[in-house]
Amino acid sequence: MRRNRFAFRSLWVLLDAGVGVVFWGMMGLSFWVGAEFQMQPVLAASQEPAAQPSTSPTPAPSGENPSGEKPSGAEPETLVFHNAKIITVDPQFRIVQAMAVRGERILATGALEEVLRQAGPKVRRIDLGGRTVMPGLIDSHSHPPGAAVYEFDHEIPPMDSIADVLDYVRKRAAVLPPGQWIVIRQVFITRLRERRYPTRQELDQAAPNHPVVFSTGPDASLNSLALKRCGIDRNFQITDGKPGFIERDPQTGEPTGILRSCGRFIKATSSVRQPSSEERAEWLRRLLTAYNEVGITSVTDRGVGDGSIELYKRLLDRGQLTCRIFLTYYVDAQAPIEKIAETVRRVAAHPLHQYNPWLWLRGLKFYLDGGMLTGSAYMRQPWGVSQIYSITDPNYRGMIFLEPEKLYQIVKLAMQNQLQPTAHAVGDGAVHALVEAYERVHRQDFPVREHRPCICHANFMAADTIELMARLGVVADMQPIWLYMDGSTLLAHFGQDRLRYFQPYKTLFEKGVIVGGGSDHMQKIGRRRSINSYDPFLGMWTVLRRLPRWTNEPLHPEQCIDRQQAIRLYTIQNAYLTFEEKQKGSLEPGKLADFIVLDRDILTCPVDEVADIQVLQTWVGGQQVYKRP
Repeated sequence: MRRNRFAFRSLWVLLDAGVGVVFWGMMGLSFWVGAEFQMQPVLAASQEPAAQPSTSPTPAPSGENPSGEKPSGAEPETLVFHNAKIITVDPQFRIVQAMAVRGERILATGALEEVLRQAGPKVRRIDLGGRTVMPGLIDSHSHPPGAAVYEFDHEIPPMDSIADVLDYVRKRAAVLPPGQWIVIRQVFITRLRERRYPTRQELDQAAPNHPVVFSTGPDASLNSLALKRCGIDRNFQITDGKPGFIERDPQTGEPTGILRSCGRFIKATSSVRQPSSEERAEWLRRLLTAYNEVGITSVTDRGVGDGSIELYKRLLDRGQLTCRIFLTYYVDAQAPIEKIAETVRRVAAHPLHQYNPWLWLRGLKFYLDGGMLTGSAYMRQPWGVSQIYSITDPNYRGMIFLEPEKLYQIVKLAMQNQLQPTAHAVGDGAVHALVEAYERVHRQDFPVREHRPCICHANFMAADTIELMARLGVVADMQPIWLYMDGSTLLAHFGQDRLRYFQPYKTLFEKGVIVGGGSDHMQKIGRRRSINSYDPFLGMWTVLRRLPRWTNEPLHPEQCIDRQQAIRLYTIQNAYLTFEEKQKGSLEPGKLADFIVLDRDILTCPVDEVADIQVLQTWVGGQQVYKRP
């Protein structure tokens, strides 16, 4: 099977109640955007955050005034947290014993006596019993609205093997009327122990009376009834000129059930209940609460549309946001450049483009290449023939979706309108192409460092790319969980040498490139059952050990970083990625009082305990939003 070097993306959009789910066809990931892509222009200008008190509402526990306002004339109370090991993550990485919080901001940190002197007459002391305190954690890449309702209709079990997949199909067949579709999306074959698709015959045996589709990004495996419903038989041919390949039995010519980049031919319909707009808001609120349980106080949503913005705005207006949200608006890079420019201007005119520490629309995202989970990330060198990814062309390098000129135009447009550009770029070829586009803007138009141009994922890198990122001030949001979940499959395909610069955290720190840690959370609620896991402590353990699951050897251990660096990855550096390092990310006077209390000392506990650290308390803006039962 030969794949074109340049290919257009393929999207499947399921719309309901003004909000949609978009499944990225070429790279094997799903993300959430609003179904309504038109925004009404509103006169407003971008405003960078300053270290000053916020007038935004502060979330409060049930029964408290969510506005956080005190009765007129009341003396403000200062909370003094003491008898603690407080990791400030300031430039000196100081450890202090006490911290004073007044309102939503930190008043003072240091020795108890000094903190009390600054606290004023009305003080409430909170003894933390020697526990460790650190800044609230920040996830640089998530898709909360879609992940929140992924299991709205029914619980979907983890699937780590073909047997798990077939068991799920059988259980769905037992509860759905014959003839209704059973659809499994985004169960990545690279994460199945067999590293392959379920076959047509296996799906037939599990559900002979139901059409079944098992899809991952652009590719899918269908059973016999599904093929029949889609009109795909031995005589079916692809005639629309678009990418696609139907695997056939070499003896009979019959389709095997495996379809490549043929999502447009799959006529599956949903058999699950869809949530109402109000239900979406409530499930989103629950997910943000679940984030608080693992210490997350801020999240970057990497791909919103108007529907998702409205969900967040609804929670903001109700005082129900318990995480601060940085919004990155998704733009269709395949649209004409005039259409993209119109979208950029409308986003820049949105009222939420003005800084708000709770909800800020400040980024623009598009897609540049495919993904490593489906074998379509764009590489500088050929992927190589692979059974895992079904690659037969020895010269195949993956898929890139934009020519250099249009890529340059999009990132320039974003920065001209005070929107931080970022692109999904996984392969080292795509990452370098994006950095070159930023460099062209810097060379021909204006300095880019102050705009903090970003890269999403940047899994595969190269030494010259990293040097150029450092020179320009390009930042990246990266997902350690992919190293943990997918490292063994990547090693089996690429070998050690090709993975030398796979998520090279140590090199990035040494070269001064600012990167942040995220999850790319897309599905389910739950610390470890979510896909991808949004547990930041698992992420920190991963960058400390670089030990993929199902393996006993670390992947390039020379790229391990130390605990201070791992903490910075999820705190101050993520704050820098969103232009908010003066607002949050460390526990310093004047900053937002976003912090967490841990059950053990993250700096001294055995390294393999880091992944299992429990959060005892989470505070956002000086108010407690979570307390472990």
